[in-house]
Amino acid sequence: MNLLDGVSVTREGFAMKAMVLHAYGEALRPEERPLPVPGPGEIRVRVEACAVCRTDLHLVDGELPPGPLPVVPGHEIVGIVEARGPGVAAPAIGARVGVPWLGHTCGACPYCAMQRENLCDAPLFTGYTRDGGFATHVVADAAYCFPLDSFPDPVAAAPLMCAGLIGWRTLKMAGEARRVGIYGFGAAAHLIAQLCRWQGRDFYAFTRAGDTGAQDLALSLGARWAGGSGQAPPEELDAALIFAPVGALVPLALRAVRKGGRVVCGGIHMSDIPQFPYSLLWEERQLLSVANLTRADALEFLELAPRAGIVATTTTYALEDANAALADLRAGRFHGAAVLVP
Repeated sequence: MNLLDGVSVTREGFAMKAMVLHAYGEALRPEERPLPVPGPGEIRVRVEACAVCRTDLHLVDGELPPGPLPVVPGHEIVGIVEARGPGVAAPAIGARVGVPWLGHTCGACPYCAMQRENLCDAPLFTGYTRDGGFATHVVADAAYCFPLDSFPDPVAAAPLMCAGLIGWRTLKMAGEARRVGIYGFGAAAHLIAQLCRWQGRDFYAFTRAGDTGAQDLALSLGARWAGGSGQAPPEELDAALIFAPVGALVPLALRAVRKGGRVVCGGIHMSDIPQFPYSLLWEERQLLSVANLTRADALEFLELAPRAGIVATTTTYALEDANAALADLRAGRFHGAAVLVP
């Protein structure tokens, strides 16, 4: 195969492989497709690793607003630039890049004008409204990819592209909180817990009842305390971050934070929040949500992560085992993050 900027000349029969969602609630199907050619402003990336996010599970299970089908899921992508479309001067061919959830924004709506592109009125999302990284190759908007040449291990870097980035935005919304509760100790939580410790914050881990594996992981990362989500922490929290998609955690977290404290919901989907007494919100407690990310968030976090020594705990799966990875995530059969390796 010969590669030129803006041109892809392939051998007859050369194809990419992908795991494709055709209908919500069904298993992904393995397919071979023609190698994609990047258009103006785009790059083609050979996927080295793609982490499996809970958002992928929400997509497959039909819990998100319907998007275009069929679609290739996956938005925590690390890979090598193979080809560039017209008008792309960077990144260089051969460079390692990360491709995140936010795949494109309009640049013209009021939110984009206010530097709040995470709330863009006409966005594209990788692995949801455009094909993602559960594949050997992916085409992405070059302006929404991030340089990762300083990250030598693609498997370890893949969870940073969403679990890390969304986790960072969630933590930022907690403000100057010193005592931080983390509900749902999965991929995002175990990364942001390490950043909390590096920043000098104390963190408290809340897990499914009896999940001693997640509690042990939290304690090994420096948690001041780890227990079930229904338990009260040993001291009042300044803020609570909720990564588990369970609405019933909201009143529990509000009960755990002090007056003036914040509860930040970090997921794209959550089950219904049950009715709770106003007294849990009173005294200037705040309930906030995080939507997507901005490129500025990503640049901040990817600069901090190596300095903080953040290390992802990963379980690897072959690309063709994507359905098994999703099932294991649904059942909580691993701790940290699952990563597909083509």
